[in-house]
Amino acid sequence: MRLFPTLVACLVSLAGAPRVFAAKSFAGSNLYYAAGLSSDEQETLFSGLQDAGAKVLRVWLDAEDSPQKNTTFTSYPPLESDKPGSWDDTVLNNLDDVMFNANKYGIKLLISIHSYNALAGKNDFYGQWYGTGDFYTDKNAIQYFKNRIAHVLAHVNPHNGKTWAESSEYIFAFEAQNEAMHDQADPDALTAWQCTMGQAIKDNLNGNTGILVTTGGGAYLANSLLDAYFSCKALDMLAIHAYGTSDFATDQLQPYVSKAQASGQKLIMEEWGACYFDSENNSCQQSQPLSSDTRDNNIKKWADSISAAGIPWLYWQILPNEDPHEGWDYEVGINGVNWDALKAAASSTSSYDAAFDFSGFLL
Repeated sequence: MRLFPTLVACLVSLAGAPRVFAAKSFAGSNLYYAAGLSSDEQETLFSGLQDAGAKVLRVWLDAEDSPQKNTTFTSYPPLESDKPGSWDDTVLNNLDDVMFNANKYGIKLLISIHSYNALAGKNDFYGQWYGTGDFYTDKNAIQYFKNRIAHVLAHVNPHNGKTWAESSEYIFAFEAQNEAMHDQADPDALTAWQCTMGQAIKDNLNGNTGILVTTGGGAYLANSLLDAYFSCKALDMLAIHAYGTSDFATDQLQPYVSKAQASGQKLIMEEWGACYFDSENNSCQQSQPLSSDTRDNNIKKWADSISAAGIPWLYWQILPNEDPHEGWDYEVGINGVNWDALKAAASSTSSYDAAFDFSGFLL
């Protein structure tokens, strides 16, 4: 029978040995356009995240045009555009500064090397040449993407003089792609691709075990955690994306926690959010806004349910400005409506025992 860490600690204490304390959970956020933020915007974001006790910010390497979510920032181009190896390192150079500044506030970055959104939108040659199917199976596409991984991890940050692969003080984890093959038309091809790219990241880390290798989530709990992921040794951590409220339930999450523990992997709720509108949470269409109290309660209830399963979480998204409530709206702006509730929920994660020990990967 497996004993949970808190029970182990109690038994050891009763036996007269020094007490062992369980690892604690943590929270963080996503901001896909973080690479364009000004120094002032970064200070607002990171000071707010620090106030909430957040430890990780997830960012993407895709091109973004300002403004987004009422945030005005400096637009930046794709890392690769119309052909393989057509490198424009603007996004990498920008993130050098972001990770350096985040470090001052006790925050590390989780870096998504590409996004299915860019693939589906044909925003670079991957989508233009291979679409959302052949990208995962064509041998040339696979090699080009391995080259992309090698380029990103070999990038040198002038703030520490190290490659990103060596920068454990700045980087929490790498993932190959946000929500890879979102429709999961070919699960066998997807899981093979994830493990192949996870190994490519691992190889380019050159033995550095201080940075995790993860997946980039799926559309909901079950298809974020396909069976084959649990037997891929290249994947240190498996990411869950979920917006349906049943997927937040502790009893729904616990079987996956046990499965990850058995495989020697970690889990993270990499994306979740509480809809601003009075609509189904997983289909957050513009409608009548919820009362502030109702949304506050939803944030607290669902955050606590995820934390009770022993899984750390990253919210979608915390903004450095008030949320404009556009489109599908899960965002919360620092010092805006619902910020106090989200800040309290994030802060309270440290009171929960985590099912996985992340202490060696956090500041």
